[in-house]
Amino acid sequence: MNAWIRQAHRWLSIGFTSTVIANFVAMAFGEPPAWVVYSPLPPLFLLMASGLYMFVLPYAPRLRHRR
Repeated sequence: MNAWIRQAHRWLSIGFTSTVIANFVAMAFGEPPAWVVYSPLPPLFLLMASGLYMFVLPYAPRLRHRR
C-alpha cells in the first residue's frame, strides 16, 4: 500500500504541475474560465492527503509502541 501511495503522489504532482502551467498559459491569453483557474485544486488536495500520510508514516511505529 505504501508503494502505491508514493507512486500516486508522484503522478499527482505531475498532474498538479501541468494544471498550474496550463493556468499560466491560459492567463497569457486573457481572462481564463473559472474551471481552468480552479483545476489545480483537486490534485492539490490529493497531494496534501498523500503527503500528510507519508509524513506521518515514520512516526506510526513509535505511536503504536507507546500504547
